[in-house]
Amino acid sequence: MSPSPALEEALAAVAGRRPLLVASDYDGVLARLRDVPSEAVPEPGVARVLGRLAAADGVTVALVSGRGVADLQTTSGLSGPFRWIGSHGAEFDGPLTGELAHHRDELAARMGTLVDAVPGARLEVKPAAVAVHVRQVRDRDAAAELLARARAQADSSLTLKPGKDVLELAVTDADKGTALRRLADELGARAAVYLGDDVTDEDAFRTLGPDDLTVKIGDGETAARHRVDDPAAAVALLERLADLLA
Repeated sequence: MSPSPALEEALAAVAGRRPLLVASDYDGVLARLRDVPSEAVPEPGVARVLGRLAAADGVTVALVSGRGVADLQTTSGLSGPFRWIGSHGAEFDGPLTGELAHHRDELAARMGTLVDAVPGARLEVKPAAVAVHVRQVRDRDAAAELLARARAQADSSLTLKPGKDVLELAVTDADKGTALRRLADELGARAAVYLGDDVTDEDAFRTLGPDDLTVKIGDGETAARHRVDDPAAAVALLERLADLLA
């Protein structure tokens, strides 16, 4: 599948700017969403195209995820000269320690009590957050009520990050947009590309400027300037960018 004429023009424009940062969310973009997060394997061709992009002169490839970095690396099986940003930006220079880690553990215990009472719900403990998942809750009213109760029990020190059938409660105020801008500044990037599909990716879309390329995968309101249908189309877009860079 070929990009639209407007997207093709935008790809050609960023391909002419170096240093270039090419960054992407993982779940829902490079991998299809799964009921079991550990089963979210990359789409065919992902490893190859990321390798092509990273090998281009003046290009840095970054994976930016709500997952912890260790979880992202294990689940994706990807390896290469990539930059890894996890926990919505909280894992930039290393994992959380000390008081923040203790706060996360207390939060996990509190939310675990709520989750255990709803069949099909699942609690995920991340390096800088806990996430209440309701994708597999058959009673949709119970799923919505659980997310509402989790939100109501969150204190003011937490940052809430809603997503598709999930509410993440983070013990830091890091977001993907701040982390992406920090990395772009560190690299001295003249332009950045970002692909995302979920609510938390909107922070990145809003942060990037008119010379950057932002792409929403799937439907829903977005601040991204371009859109493609699904992960397969996202891989095709990255392949086209790699061709232009070559």
